[in-house]
Amino acid sequence: MPLDSQFALLAGGCFWCLDAVFRDVHGVKGLVSGYMGGELSDPSYEAVCSGTSGHAELVRIEFDPAVVSYRELLEVFFVIHDPTQLNRQGNDVGSQYRSAIFWLDEAQRDCARQMLAELAPAFAAPLVTELSPATVFYPAEDYHQDYFRRNPGQGYCAFVVAPKLQKFRAKFARLKKQET
Repeated sequence: MPLDSQFALLAGGCFWCLDAVFRDVHGVKGLVSGYMGGELSDPSYEAVCSGTSGHAELVRIEFDPAVVSYRELLEVFFVIHDPTQLNRQGNDVGSQYRSAIFWLDEAQRDCARQMLAELAPAFAAPLVTELSPATVFYPAEDYHQDYFRRNPGQGYCAFVVAPKLQKFRAKFARLKKQET
């Protein structure tokens, strides 16, 4: 019997961007912005932004695999961020903004490896997406959760997050949640 929920852990720049896009994906049941991949226990946003904690900003996506597959989530992930930028996304610079997939089992690891191999020829520069086993997930502070929806007029949201959301909606109309 299939599970009705699985999780994906994806880092691709500021978690506000990933949060906004993946909340719009049909089959996503829940989403938490947070931190993973560092050494510091229970890191704060300030510690992660300092670049010294080793954590990446990421989203933990709960999804229904009967509605949207892990591979489809990865397809969206690789369209909404640049997997060739090492420790940055645009003007967001630092290891906390790295491109990373934190896998939960061998099936996720193998799917991610396959997708990286398939995508590599399509990019002019090498892919630098880190592929690592999941470690401890630390939820980000409450004010980071669903940030775009609550702050659409904020400058970063208007000029960085909104275009990524529009790009997702244009390319993946079939995966967009239907308005109710």
